[in-house]
Amino acid sequence: QVQLVESGGGLVQAGGSLRLSCAASGRTFSSYLMGWFRQAPGKEREFVASISRAGGGTYYADSVKGRFTISRDNAKNTVYLYMNSLKPEDTAVYYCAAGTDLWDYWGQGTQVTVSS
Repeated sequence: QVQLVESGGGLVQAGGSLRLSCAASGRTFSSYLMGWFRQAPGKEREFVASISRAGGGTYYADSVKGRFTISRDNAKNTVYLYMNSLKPEDTAVYYCAAGTDLWDYWGQGTQVTVSS
């Protein structure tokens, strides 16, 4: 069982930056693929970014490529999402997820609001 707790959300102006963190419980963090998803009001949850177990491989949605960076620190059981050049359309609840073949565990989410 893995518990995920996100932090770092907030209100920011367009063009600004935020760093989200996701702290994971358990001693097997490095065995999980980690990802970030988001859900805007009235929309379905969508993939944002993922990172491989050792951190050497990353994958991004086209909508955030070049603006967001995902990273992980296996010693601290934490995954990060650095968000730059934020746009109003990035406004959403951001969720951290962990999994092996599927996304098995989810955090409670953190709100990111980008004002124009």
